[in-house]
Amino acid sequence: MNRITDILGIKYPIIQAPMSWVTSAELVAAVSNAGGMGTLGPNAGHHTVANGPEDSAERLRTEIRKTKALTDKPFGVNYFPPAVDAGANPYGEAQLKVLMEEEVQVLVVVGEANEKDMKRLKGLGFTVVFRELHPTVMGAKKAEGAGADIIVATGFDEGGSTPDIPVGTMTVVPMIVDAVKIPVMATGGITDKRGVNAAFALGAEGVYLGTRFIASVESPAHENAKQDIVKHGTEDLVLLRTGYGGYWRATPHSAALEAHKLKDHEVDSTYSRIGNLKTAMLDGQLEEGINTVSSGIQFIQEITTCEEIINELMADYILKNIQ
Repeated sequence: MNRITDILGIKYPIIQAPMSWVTSAELVAAVSNAGGMGTLGPNAGHHTVANGPEDSAERLRTEIRKTKALTDKPFGVNYFPPAVDAGANPYGEAQLKVLMEEEVQVLVVVGEANEKDMKRLKGLGFTVVFRELHPTVMGAKKAEGAGADIIVATGFDEGGSTPDIPVGTMTVVPMIVDAVKIPVMATGGITDKRGVNAAFALGAEGVYLGTRFIASVESPAHENAKQDIVKHGTEDLVLLRTGYGGYWRATPHSAALEAHKLKDHEVDSTYSRIGNLKTAMLDGQLEEGINTVSSGIQFIQEITTCEEIINELMADYILKNIQ
């Protein structure tokens, strides 16, 4: 038995990442119904910014209930822990109240390795999948010691906000695998079954994917953003500073190309204009926003269903473990 499928109660060791703006009940249910685990991310299912912590939490409640109506399989919800040196996050606290009331079982915790908060989550009965934004061996060990069930090792190849240190997936995965005893999932640039097989060869016991599921039929991403992924290859992409450490890897449109030219000290002055991924990814205005993707878009050739994606990604796993 694969430890990740055993812990999460799913058929295949694959998690759909809780991407900002481009998750929804429909996407999450489709992934879970296909045997993986879908995860609701920030602003899931919505097209406007929430009006404060309570509104954000109630929107999440609505999307959790919609997801439950579409699948009876396990799914997760993204949770941002408070920074280690900061007080409680009002958004996180409001969210946590809803998660408990709606009896969500799996949290995908993305952020710093906050041992105190993670122990609290475990004490409340949650299964915790932890992804450190800027992965380190120390962070992985802290999370394991605090009770995390699964660690996600993130390589610089990922879409979204990259780690601040440019260490690739091929290096960071075995580095984290060697550091902890709990199961590790690989993420960063994995978009086909060759990437999945490589992750297993590196010692990972599962994969955690974002970009590949953006280019799915069920994804709430705008069709322009989906076709943009199919159209472009890895060599087309540009890197730009995010304003808070790390980078975004983006398709080459006006806002991204402009931001790509900025010096580090110039980023903050333009961040508020380019920083909203919603503009490109959800609204489809590619020239005005940022379509952030992993380095693996080279291998995404068409828009297919989540079931077709999972069946392709897991083809060799199925041959070895299911049949």
